[in-house]
Parts: sequence; C-alpha cells; structure tokens
Amino acid sequence: MRTIRRLILAEVFSAVVFVTLGFLALFTFFDFVDQLPAIGRPGLGAGYQLPQAATYVALLIPNHLYELLPITVLIGTIFVMARLAQSSEFTILRTSGLGPWRALRTLLVAGITFVMTTFLIGDYLAPWADRTAQLLKARFEGHITVGQTGAWLREKQAYGQFSVNVNALASDGSMRGVRIFEFDNQGLLVSMTNAATAQFSSADAWQLAQAHRTEFTSQGVATAHVERSVVSSFRWPTEITAEMVSAAVLRPDRMSTVDLFQYIRHLNANNQSAERYEIEFWKKVFYPLSCLVMVVLALPFAYLHFRNGGISVYVFGGVMAGISFFFLNNVFGYVGELQHWQPWLTAALPGIIYSIFSLAAFSWLVIRR
Repeated sequence: MRTIRRLILAEVFSAVVFVTLGFLALFTFFDFVDQLPAIGRPGLGAGYQLPQAATYVALLIPNHLYELLPITVLIGTIFVMARLAQSSEFTILRTSGLGPWRALRTLLVAGITFVMTTFLIGDYLAPWADRTAQLLKARFEGHITVGQTGAWLREKQAYGQFSVNVNALASDGSMRGVRIFEFDNQGLLVSMTNAATAQFSSADAWQLAQAHRTEFTSQGVATAHVERSVVSSFRWPTEITAEMVSAAVLRPDRMSTVDLFQYIRHLNANNQSAERYEIEFWKKVFYPLSCLVMVVLALPFAYLHFRNGGISVYVFGGVMAGISFFFLNNVFGYVGELQHWQPWLTAALPGIIYSIFSLAAFSWLVIRR
C-alpha cells in the first residue's frame, strides 16, 4: 500500500507542478507585455529599463502562485485521476486493495502539503515580494500613493485623538506629505502639523522633518490664540507602525495574516470600519484550505469510465471549475462587504459551497457506485 501511495502522490505532485508552471509562464508573459510601454518612459525615469521591468515582473510571481495554487491543484489532480481511470490503472489499484477511503486519505495527504505551501507563500513570500516590487516601481515613479488624498489613519491617545494623512510612501520607506491633526477629548482642534517628509524613527514615534506647527490655545469662551512655528526636526510619539501605514496605502489582500490582524485591532481601537480588512483576514485563513476541497473534488474522476480522447473534456471541466471558484471567491468578498455579512462567513462560503459539491460527488460516484 505504501508503494501505491507513493505512486499516486508522485503523479499528483508532478502534474500540479507542471500545470502551475504553465499558468505562471502565461501570467508572467502578460505582466511583461504590460510593462513594455513603461520601459524608458519619461514619467518613470531613464533608469527603468528591461532588467528593472524583468525584476518587477519576477517579484509578482509569488502572488500569482498564491492565487493559482488551488486552481492548479484541482486541474493537476483531475488530470492524474482521469488518466489513471482511462488507462485502467486505477481499476488495477482498486483490485489491489485501494478502497475509496484509502484513496481519499492519500489525496488528503497531498492536499495538506498544498495547504501548507499555499499558506507559507501567501503569508510570507507573496507579501514581501509584492512590497519589494512596489518599492522598486516607486524608485522610478518617486512614490506609492492611493487616490488623490492619500491614506487616512486615526489614533487615540491618553489626552486626545489624532487624524493622520499620509500622501505617499517613498521607495526608501519614508513618508511624503504628512499631516497630523490633534483633537482634545471634547473634539476641539488643538494643533495641526504638516511635514514634507517623515521617517519611522522607532516602534513608538515618527520623526518629521521641517514640520510646520499650528497650535490653537483657547483664551476664553469666544477667543483663541494661534501660534505658528517651524521645527527642523519634530518627534511625534505614536503607535502607528510602518506596517499600518503600508496597510492603508497598499492593497489589503497583499498583506500577511499577522499584519492584517494587527491593523484590524488598530482600526477597532480607534472606532474605524475594519470590515474590508476582516474579510481579507478570513480569506487568508480559509483560502489555503481550499486545496483540500479541490483534491476531494478531483477524486470522483478516477471512478468514471472514459472513451478514447474523453479525458480532455474532463480536464477542461476542471479548468472551468477552478476559474469559477476564483471568480466566486472574489464576488463573495464584494457582496459580503456591501451586504454587511459576517466576515468569516463571507470568506468561508465559496469553500463551503465547493465542499458540499465535492462531498456529494464523492458520495454519489464513489461510495454508492
């Protein structure tokens, strides 16, 4: 039985790797073609040439790999199961003692391996590669920004609350166009601080360069005194970290699970809406588990009867099923945010739907037949 298990696992792993490489080559080609108009463009500087574009495209590969793995696991496993059924090899394995539950356990071993691989890529490799790619592009564009107004953050402190606006992130990790609005506990504006650049000096402070300070001091019921000053170096104590600023500027689906969790806590502590980030957090939790769903969905293909050349139809069906899962996963994210569904349910629904479908197919085609 160990030999049979090794045979099936080796076939599945090799097929999934082959399909994954094919999809990655296709996506990499599209990304490279998309970067060709930017090579040598004046807006990106003369330094953005073919090597820089190739590096940028290469850094996008881990994120594509993370998104594609459940789909390629489904396609590769369907191909292996259908090919074993077409050549009657699976029938021989069944007569050798490979029952449905043993076959399912064997595929689940492969599924767990793909789950761990997807989690490691999505939580460690992909966020680092995407951040590096954005900083590489920012080196030639000059900055990373979101919209016309930049990113807004809030923070409560012991003696008041702050609203912070960061217009952009520079390629060296510094901030551009920083504005800090300080309010007291009654909601009255206490001070405004503007700085062209700012650095994360430590874990609990920012260092603002050439900060323009405007302080409002109340002198009575209807009068206030305004003081303006320019400080060459101003240290602002805060718990807003570089990861939180990056979370506000960059796309939340490119963040790690830990960074998303910390940013959600920060938003909740400051009475800000965290629904979008909660959905992305639970997607990060459930998305790797979809690899288990895919291998279960592929197992019934080993129990089908194929005619010559019929395998291509089932592989095409696997491609359509994988694409539909990816599409459904994205659609439920938007619908859940609009309808204010529970974030964990929004992220888990695509996997639940496909789990029910795969278990029903396994029960009908494998156990009852």
